[in-house]
Amino acid sequence: QVQLVESGGGSVQAGGSLRLSCAASGYTYSTYCMGWFRQAPGKEREGVAVIDGDGSTSYADSVKGRFTISKDNAKNTLYLQMNSLKPEDTAMYYCASREGGYCSGGYCYCLRLPYEYNDWGQGTQVTVSS
Repeated sequence: QVQLVESGGGSVQAGGSLRLSCAASGYTYSTYCMGWFRQAPGKEREGVAVIDGDGSTSYADSVKGRFTISKDNAKNTLYLQMNSLKPEDTAMYYCASREGGYCSGGYCYCLRLPYEYNDWGQGTQVTVSS
């Protein structure tokens, strides 16, 4: 279906920035939702940010104002610009995609729920030190 490969992770000091990239290949034409998720050791995987086919975005409260999700459709690439990084942002970051949105009453949304996404990348580690 869709193959996703993340890159851009690394180690930075608190307050620093990183830009993650997710290159998509395969059958991407029907993809509607794409998102970034993260998981720290011993914690549940959480949705960081998602973007739909029209460019609408949704962010976790913990990253709102600091992270920006975007995509370049021509390049089939998803990005996550992370600024003002905090130690609590340390986690494995995953890119994921979903063919369609969550639709209710004619309105469709992209949810920040890991189980709603089918295709996943291998992850890229982000470590933020104090």
